[in-house]
Amino acid sequence: MVAKCSFIVYNVFMKIDKLLDRFLNNPKDLTFEELVQVLKYYGFNEVKTGKTSGSRCRFCNENKRIITFHKPHPKNIIKPYVIKDIIFALKQENLI
Repeated sequence: MVAKCSFIVYNVFMKIDKLLDRFLNNPKDLTFEELVQVLKYYGFNEVKTGKTSGSRCRFCNENKRIITFHKPHPKNIIKPYVIKDIIFALKQENLI
């Protein structure tokens, strides 16, 4: 049972490592869900902004650093400039 659990944990870390590498290379096909996983990895949680927020998404970490961007629509693909902005914000926080 222990070997099975450690394999699952190892598999999860391998997936997040691959996703982080992909994110840092500014892919053209990063989905919103993948970006949420990356932000959660770096300690950001989504902040619900209310009914009138439209497609705006806000993420905040424990240092009160806020990252805001628009959720993509009608497709689910994040724009490259949004990825660059988020990478810049993460570098400012010394997270990458």
